[in-house]
Amino acid sequence: MISGRHELSLRRGSRVSFATYFNAFPASYWRRWTSADSVRLSVGIDAAATITVYKSNARGVAQRVKFLEADAGDHVFDLPLAPFGDGGWYWFELQAGKSVTRMRYASWSVDERHARREGRTSIGITTFNRPDYCAAQLASFADDELLSSVVDKVYVVDQGTQLVSEKDDYVRAKEALGDRLVLVRQGNLGGSGGFSRSMLETVRAGTSDYLLLLDDDVVSEPEGIVRAATFADFCRKPTIVGGHMFSMYDKSLLHAFGERVQPYTFLWGAAPHTGSHDFGSHPLRTTPWLHRRVDVDYNGWWMCLIPVEVIKEVGLSLPVFIKWDDSEYALRARKAGFPTVSLPGSAVWHVPWTDKDDGIDWQAYYHQRNRWLAALLHSPYPRGGALLRQSFNVDVKHLLSLQYSAVELRLMALEDLLSGPDHLHESLGTQLGKIRSMRAEHPDALVKRTSDAFPDPVPVRLPRKGREPEPPRGRLGFVASAAAGVLRQLRPVDARTKEVPEALVEATAAKWWRLGHVDSAVVTSADGTGASMYVRDPELFRSYLARSVRLHQELATRWPQLLKRYRRAMPDFVSTEQWARTFEANTVDDDD
Repeated sequence: MISGRHELSLRRGSRVSFATYFNAFPASYWRRWTSADSVRLSVGIDAAATITVYKSNARGVAQRVKFLEADAGDHVFDLPLAPFGDGGWYWFELQAGKSVTRMRYASWSVDERHARREGRTSIGITTFNRPDYCAAQLASFADDELLSSVVDKVYVVDQGTQLVSEKDDYVRAKEALGDRLVLVRQGNLGGSGGFSRSMLETVRAGTSDYLLLLDDDVVSEPEGIVRAATFADFCRKPTIVGGHMFSMYDKSLLHAFGERVQPYTFLWGAAPHTGSHDFGSHPLRTTPWLHRRVDVDYNGWWMCLIPVEVIKEVGLSLPVFIKWDDSEYALRARKAGFPTVSLPGSAVWHVPWTDKDDGIDWQAYYHQRNRWLAALLHSPYPRGGALLRQSFNVDVKHLLSLQYSAVELRLMALEDLLSGPDHLHESLGTQLGKIRSMRAEHPDALVKRTSDAFPDPVPVRLPRKGREPEPPRGRLGFVASAAAGVLRQLRPVDARTKEVPEALVEATAAKWWRLGHVDSAVVTSADGTGASMYVRDPELFRSYLARSVRLHQELATRWPQLLKRYRRAMPDFVSTEQWARTFEANTVDDDD
């Protein structure tokens, strides 16, 4: 029975294992990134019990390394880190003896002589109209004494109109934290603008060794924050230390364990051999891939601790509003000699992205422009490797899917990119308004609350032999299906389908090879909150396809020139001086 954050009681003869994500010690990470050569396990019990210590290797094979029939008292085990070159954890199990046993505490510790520093951290939270989430997180900071031992300042950059300062939890946090809680209001500059403001304020204050970036809509664990800061203290060189992401709605479901940017496609994604994982169904001890050390390119800014010396050397975030700011920053830092580590045992709970498709909403602009921008700055391949081909293919996919709003935003993104780096800061505070206005001109972007808001579907052309469209098979089938889809898009549209849809299509079935067979369809949104009517438009198809061809040809031709131009300008557009001018231009009156 758990009786406190560090205590539990065991019935006579019962056994408990601490081979869990938050309780086991990620030995391979300490072995790889720090100067520590051993770790100490300390356990305090008030009655006789057996303590068994285990270790695993990179294949997940467990081995007993210590066994003690312990009396009541404090017990210490010094354990080497040498065997953990490629992976592995330490954990222990406790079995009560002939009476109820209370474990008073248990801890992992490393000799402080191996620490580079005993650092202090500031916390930076960017928020936009999520005052309840943000205020609740601040209140959790106020209640934790351990956290106060490492935190200098908590910067809340409020870019919204629903103010966090008006919430009771904020008032309570302010009373507890005092002048350590700093509220900054500014115009909506997205996540990159909010986090860059925290970076700037931390550098200017000059009191912290680290800045921990946190999303406003996460549930954070103060112990995890302290672990990240402690690990950073022990790293051999200044290191970005990130936390993992669990689902807010399914607490044992891990969504992100490690992130990479694939160099040839220049696309982010899960690191090799990783993926979503439910610890409720498959514990750490029985999941081999979790025992291999995972080296990453970047960590999401849902929880990411950055040394201040890194900020001073490589600058602030790209001025990109959202998307690719976190991944690009880590790539930039790595070039300067600063690695990133995603540390097991340090994590937050976040609203999962699995029920969203932000590649077709207003964020499509930022996905497209910022991927290209990051590739211009960091791709090792001529003309971005496969990026050119993939980018054009995605445009065609959206066109075949009747998602014209997404295509227009993607084309606008490329046009802005081609205009040069000056547009980044100039448009940061105004671009979102233009994006929303542009989307409003397209039926596929107009969401109604339910599909019942549209007329019932009436198919104009019945499926051949009653067969519904199927996904293409093989490379030739894919090419043939896409070519046939393009030809279908050029046919005239039956006038009736502009008012009455031909089909009702669920979000999971809204694929290009399905939507390409209809003149119109009502498509439910990925998050289930509404539906939109997609209507085929041959004129738009021709216009957007030609525009996409032209823009991608121009990008291929001008790639060397653009690469030099953006790389030459980067020190300026990530500088504290340029960001300070942007913040000054986007000030908000506290009375607004």
